[in-house]
Amino acid sequence: MVDKKLDSVRVRIAPSPTGEPHVGTAYVALFNWAFARKSGGKFILRIEDTDRSRSRPEYEAEILRSLRWLGLDWDEGPDIGGDCGPYRQSERLELYREHMERLLKAGEAYYCFCTPERLERMREERKGESFRGYDGHCRGLSEGQVRENLERNLPYVVRLRVPREGETAFEDMLRGRVCWRNEEIDDQVLLKSDGFPTYHLASVVDDHSMGITHVIRAEEWISSTPKHILLYRAFGWPVPKFCHLSLLRNRDRSKISKRRNPCSLHYYRKVGIFPQALLNFLGLQGYSMPQEQEIFSLEEFARDFDVSRIKTRSPVFDLEKLFHINGVYLRSMSRERLVEALLSYTRGWLEGALGLAQERMESLGDFFPLMAFLWQRELVGDFGAILPKRVSLEEARGVLGKALEAYGSCEWSVEGLRRVHGELAKALGLKKGKVFMTLRTALLGKLGTPPLEESLVLMDRFQVIQRLEGALGCLEKWDV
Repeated sequence: MVDKKLDSVRVRIAPSPTGEPHVGTAYVALFNWAFARKSGGKFILRIEDTDRSRSRPEYEAEILRSLRWLGLDWDEGPDIGGDCGPYRQSERLELYREHMERLLKAGEAYYCFCTPERLERMREERKGESFRGYDGHCRGLSEGQVRENLERNLPYVVRLRVPREGETAFEDMLRGRVCWRNEEIDDQVLLKSDGFPTYHLASVVDDHSMGITHVIRAEEWISSTPKHILLYRAFGWPVPKFCHLSLLRNRDRSKISKRRNPCSLHYYRKVGIFPQALLNFLGLQGYSMPQEQEIFSLEEFARDFDVSRIKTRSPVFDLEKLFHINGVYLRSMSRERLVEALLSYTRGWLEGALGLAQERMESLGDFFPLMAFLWQRELVGDFGAILPKRVSLEEARGVLGKALEAYGSCEWSVEGLRRVHGELAKALGLKKGKVFMTLRTALLGKLGTPPLEESLVLMDRFQVIQRLEGALGCLEKWDV
């Protein structure tokens, strides 16, 4: 493959299609998009789908749909093509294999045949040590030993041969010089035992072959940067400029998570946040506009974008601020535009809700009390007081606790929730009727409701988790 020499600014985002599109993806995409537009460069979308067990086409489709909803367009990507494709890592496996062979021949990487059991023992033995990375057990294998192990079809990974002396440093566009001693850098796995590349190898090969000039990503990747720089050097390639954005955080400075804040972009669409308002909010999270301007358009953000104005202090993800900004956008609309927005917002949701309610309605007026659980913020003031009669307090706590664990990561679909509920009943040794009664009461507010799984899918995962936590909190206070 011929390396492309591209002089203009080229940036990218590379989300993994392993779940619902994350607000952090939108945050990083916004800054990459604005940098590209301000500099007259290109913004590339690449899909990192080498996690074979979790990557799904429907998640990729949701990523593209959500970014389009926000108005963040890309110049090259899996759906529109470009000169540096393909833009899905699963379609670039041969390229990674070629580059891996290149590293092995140059002695910059080596085969590692350590079993999971040996690696686990190593970690146990090195507990308490400041550096607990790989101990280099296979670094010194001879060519004959490697050949013999390969002929015996022993499972292996390929690791980066990190220099044991010296240091690796880079100049971050926001943070200045960042430096590591090489003895503290792990011999990172580059090729997994299933033959698929890790993020580290694929990311560097892709960024180089796609002509990426600036890597703008979240600060959680800072610790990976020295490994990437060593890979660039091993290949003899120029190193791009790095810019690590501060993470979005909760009030206690912990990283935002779906248990503490709504992370899925689906949530913001479902509760009626305007895409312009969400981008405005995300821009304020990590950037200081001239004259402390608070309300601005996407075009204004790109026009005034300057890396020196990016904040290095991690922003607090304040939902109250987001809803305030959304309210400003809403009140600035004409009545006609607002009506159109409201009709567009409710149409898909209304069709889904009517599909569940129609068989239970005798008049149009029946719809709203029947489906009120969908929009009520608080369902019960004291869940213990309306606990289903055939369900004990201990059983209810078990059902809600297990559901809370499962709902955070399960597939949010009718089929996915059915599997969860079946597994939950089996794990607790309860009849499905008790499980369903408890969940209906906690999540929908009453026993007589449309089908449980179909109803939950109309709601947002975060909304459901909040209701579960509220019901569990009520049970903890309930005096038997």
